[in-house]
Amino acid sequence: MAETLQRGEIHDPDLNRFSITVSEVRCTPDLSIATAFVLPLGGDGKEEMLAALARNKGEIRHQVSKALQIKHVPEIRFMIDDTFDRMDATRAMLSKDHVRQDLDD
Repeated sequence: MAETLQRGEIHDPDLNRFSITVSEVRCTPDLSIATAFVLPLGGDGKEEMLAALARNKGEIRHQVSKALQIKHVPEIRFMIDDTFDRMDATRAMLSKDHVRQDLDD
């Protein structure tokens, strides 16, 4: 079941300015660390958002614990999701004439 934190649940005005997309969460095999891949809506302010998330990771972890009702919540780490940037770079590479020529052959 997917749970979402609502705007204002974390009491940091810097963090609450952002609408954040969590595209993926990867856990270590022992479930001790969860890495959340995040991106602010529109892509602006990535580093500021990441700093705000890092400052509030304890409160975020507490909210996740309450929402999921689990005994042990992994340490949460945040990383910028660069999937869209990589897709744009791949699309740009595939549109170059010399690459398209190789693909057409």
